[in-house]
Amino acid sequence: MTESPAVRSLARFGEVRIGERAARTLAAELARCDDRKAALLVGATPDAPLLAVAIEALLPGDRLTVVPAGSTSSTELRRHVSTLGSWVADRVHVVDTLAEADAADVMIVGEALAGTGEEARATLDGLTKYLTEGGVLSVATPAGPGRTTGAAAELDRQGALHGVGVDLVLRNQPPVRVYRLRFTSVSPAKAARLAPAYRPSSVPLTRDMHIDSNGVAAAGIALGLAALARVARPKSKLWLVPALAAAPVAAFFRDPERDVPEDPSAVVAAADGRVLSVQRLHDERFGAGEWLRVAVFLSVLDVHVNRSPVAGKVVDHFVADGGFANAMKPAAEHNVAAYTVLDTEHGRVVVAQRTGLIARRIVQRAPVGSLLARGERFGLIRFGSRTDVYLPADAADPLVGPGDKVVGGSSVIARWR
Repeated sequence: MTESPAVRSLARFGEVRIGERAARTLAAELARCDDRKAALLVGATPDAPLLAVAIEALLPGDRLTVVPAGSTSSTELRRHVSTLGSWVADRVHVVDTLAEADAADVMIVGEALAGTGEEARATLDGLTKYLTEGGVLSVATPAGPGRTTGAAAELDRQGALHGVGVDLVLRNQPPVRVYRLRFTSVSPAKAARLAPAYRPSSVPLTRDMHIDSNGVAAAGIALGLAALARVARPKSKLWLVPALAAAPVAAFFRDPERDVPEDPSAVVAAADGRVLSVQRLHDERFGAGEWLRVAVFLSVLDVHVNRSPVAGKVVDHFVADGGFANAMKPAAEHNVAAYTVLDTEHGRVVVAQRTGLIARRIVQRAPVGSLLARGERFGLIRFGSRTDVYLPADAADPLVGPGDKVVGGSSVIARWR
């Protein structure tokens, strides 16, 4: 049977090994969806981690269709699946060619795209017709030099148009960049049925504690400066300053696991810290009507990873220019701030990441069009800062007051009526 051009081109592109961390990143959308779903894995081999990760993500009622890679026969794949037990065999269907596959809610490309931009575009065009309405395509490309040309440039272009997430996976040989693309619209209501996405941007230290990649980079810079100082001035103790700073800098970027409340009416804190104010106000930037705003101050000792307070779809993101006043002062209202606007089943919700006296860098990782589960990580602010949550005042009741200590992703700050 003749294979489709899409899979033939993928076979030529299979130049990068997809390791376990990259595999989990590619399968993140499949693993987080609690709905009954159809998944499609294109370019699979029996010994690659991706097939095992995709099978692990399946729930009762799910089905996974597998198209073999160019180096693997469908007979070999079927034999492998049959050894995994009846539960797997009942849910995993191996086909000879992509043309035999049904449309999928989640499609995972098992081989990284390389080559020219035209080849990558033809591959994506050949794959997207197998996606259902609102379906997500996950695909990787080598990271590093040459990102301005070829397949990487094409995926950057597709990501700007259709991207709902991108992750850099450094712990792969070679490193890869994983794109999640959605080519058709999806309802915000679907976010309520998602679990927080797997994020390779956090490096695990223990089962319950991670360090954000920003912290790893900052600690690495500090240690690098210490090494340079040691070489440049071997008799001086100056190198101890950056060396001793590495650990507290990394600790600032700690990213602990959190238990997110299952109550669908709960609105959780977007960050760790202390409640500064709970007030009703008007802000025409977000639409007419009154807003309930809960402002939380983050000291330099608090966790600075930000989490979505509600389940919703990101429909806008913008940055407002301003100053860098102390985040506890009224003047902080006019600080530089990044606003993430979400549509939810209960109305529009806005999260403002505000800079402070020390905080000068806001990281936002949720592009327009992406779905965020309640409690899902979506960014961070470096050093002391403030995070505000705006809720429609006629739809939510506050459960906290000024001075209350809250924990991001876990503490309930309001409840939908």
